[in-house]
Amino acid sequence: MTCASCAARVEKKLNRMDGVTATVNYATEKAKVGYDAGVAVGDLIATVEATGYTAALPPPPAEKSPAGRSPGAAGAPGPAPQDAPDRQLTALRQRLTTAVVLALPVIVLAMVPALQFDNWQWLSLTLAAPVVTYVGWPFHRAAWTNLRHGAATMDTLVSVGTLAAFGWSLWALFFGDAGMAGMTDSFRLTVSRSDGGGQIYLEAASGVTAFILAGRYFEARAKRRAGAALRALLELGARDVAVLRGEREVRVPVGELAVGDAFVVRPGEKIATDGLVRDGTSAVDASMLTGESVPVEVGPGDRVTGATVNAGGRLVVEATRIGADTQLARMARMVEDAQNGKAAAQRLADRISAVFVPVVIALALGTLAVWLGLGEGPQAAFTAAVAVLIIACPCALGLATPTALLVGTGRGAQLGILIKGPEVLESTRAVDTVVLDKTGTVTTGAMALRSVLVAGGVEEREALRLAGALEHASEHPIARAIAAGAAERVGELPGVEGFRNLPGLGVEGEVAGRSVLVGRERLLTGRGMPLPAELAQAKAAAEAGGGTAVVVAWDGAARAVLVVADAVKEGSAEAVRRLRALGLRPVLLTGDNAAVAAAVAAEVGIAVEDVHAEVLPEDKVAVVRGLQDQGRTVAMVGDGVNDAAALAQADLGLAMGTGTDAAIEAGDLTLVRGDLRVAADAIRLARRTLTTIKANLFWAFAYNVAALPLAAAGLLNPMIAGAAMAFSSVFVVANSLRLRRFAPLAR
Repeated sequence: MTCASCAARVEKKLNRMDGVTATVNYATEKAKVGYDAGVAVGDLIATVEATGYTAALPPPPAEKSPAGRSPGAAGAPGPAPQDAPDRQLTALRQRLTTAVVLALPVIVLAMVPALQFDNWQWLSLTLAAPVVTYVGWPFHRAAWTNLRHGAATMDTLVSVGTLAAFGWSLWALFFGDAGMAGMTDSFRLTVSRSDGGGQIYLEAASGVTAFILAGRYFEARAKRRAGAALRALLELGARDVAVLRGEREVRVPVGELAVGDAFVVRPGEKIATDGLVRDGTSAVDASMLTGESVPVEVGPGDRVTGATVNAGGRLVVEATRIGADTQLARMARMVEDAQNGKAAAQRLADRISAVFVPVVIALALGTLAVWLGLGEGPQAAFTAAVAVLIIACPCALGLATPTALLVGTGRGAQLGILIKGPEVLESTRAVDTVVLDKTGTVTTGAMALRSVLVAGGVEEREALRLAGALEHASEHPIARAIAAGAAERVGELPGVEGFRNLPGLGVEGEVAGRSVLVGRERLLTGRGMPLPAELAQAKAAAEAGGGTAVVVAWDGAARAVLVVADAVKEGSAEAVRRLRALGLRPVLLTGDNAAVAAAVAAEVGIAVEDVHAEVLPEDKVAVVRGLQDQGRTVAMVGDGVNDAAALAQADLGLAMGTGTDAAIEAGDLTLVRGDLRVAADAIRLARRTLTTIKANLFWAFAYNVAALPLAAAGLLNPMIAGAAMAFSSVFVVANSLRLRRFAPLAR
């Protein structure tokens, strides 16, 4: 395909097939097709070929390694998928070099009468002929192909315009007076009414070809840069892996790895695929996937992601996902799907570009007829008609949305923000309310020791040492939180003797020669150890603030109260401030009790009237729908299976990448890192991308609307028209590339 009109034609033909829905993207040169069971893929390809183009199926995901390459012979990597664009760029560069070298003297001779020696026009013809024929051949070939299929595209305009200028020049040279020795050209590089006194248009024919080819070359190069983020994502994966076969390590290509295989990752190596750490501890650098600069500590039982880098010790990892199922592959798939989609504004541009070319040809013929009817002479009429043909090429319309999407979604992937599709961008503009799930989104979803309250004369360190040692022997989540908090604050914990679990009450045992009880208040009162007034008040206050209070006793008396709670994530409060700064009203949604919800809301800065507590999973959708019924446009941020329906119901769903697959599938945006602060960056990026698309479309429309009347009025020389048309496409792509500089807010 060579322009937006090509994409529109292919899309129209595919959608005319029964049971087929297709979206064709000019920038990515891909079609995304949905079809019924009765439709054969061969029929789809045949339809594209009957339209005058070629098509092929992409290789199945199973045939790709995580690096995004198809395996070649003996498991060696095959040719990279970007080889074809590289060849296309090389061919364009060769043609452009030829065009510049040959066309420049023609243009200079036409512009500077002082350089026009006797018979200069024949030298111009000699230099211009290869430019119009060889260099411009892709335009002419595409125009002929389209003509055979009864269609017209941008190439039709370029081909007709340049051939008309060249043909007129040939006629003037061989059958008119332009071939006479001593002829001079009155070419003026000005925007003013021209009487067409110059009888040859070789500078226009060769100059327009060179300018448009230059625009197409820079456009192709910029499109390649725009898609660089996705290619970089696909190439992150490891090439081979050391698999454990018994006690031996066998290095094999990543494509041969199977679920359940154990493999070794040494310091500095990439982790081959998603898995669980079986043995070893290390720090894993996931910055290339999540944008998080600080390595994450991992140990036995922790999940690791393929393509991340082992920055510390030796790890043995059990593969849990391979190939197309890995997080890297899913990220790449989501980015590519987003880049292949179309925003509402682009669908409008496609419809316009589909009818634009025939209208322009009619306008050019009308311009020719009107000028001839006004008696202005054939040269002036011809000049205006050619300028109309050339100025109207609708390249910028076709590139406005796809290039911005390519760059925006690619930059998002680099920052750990996955945008599912262009329709998401439309949603971010209107969102005014953001609903935040509490557990796993605003909070860590894991219990942590928050505070230690001791009776008079008791040392906090002693209470933590005894309670932590006893709880270390328990598997209960609250016990693990206390043991972890105690170990962090006091260091190594003593051993336990006579440990006994008391279901529903707590635990007891001997620690350092002391009989210790840890658990509910009922456990102590049942043993005749009531809480002192100061501890009872502290316990009541902790529970009112949303914490879980655990009582500690030893030597026959209650000595301390430990407060455990779901810890608020670092950065959640800052995230809420940033969301407010974007004009969003934050709402907290949780199944926890009102006291816990109020405490978390107060900590992160959410108003109490915007807290919805004790909400059952099935009722979360009702809360979102209720806000929508109030006229609000709602974004929802969640991470669990119980959030999936609410994410789907919301106008914009943001799924935490650390959450469940169900939530990620239901969301419109995925925040790979699971940091709520990234939600503000995601909305900023989406809005910035949408603004760029609108600016691109405005420029493309405004350019054509303003330039066509000027050309029809004879106020644009065809060569100026060609340069301006090429510049419009380059401008649109360059404007989109500014999104590569999008920076997240400081952490």
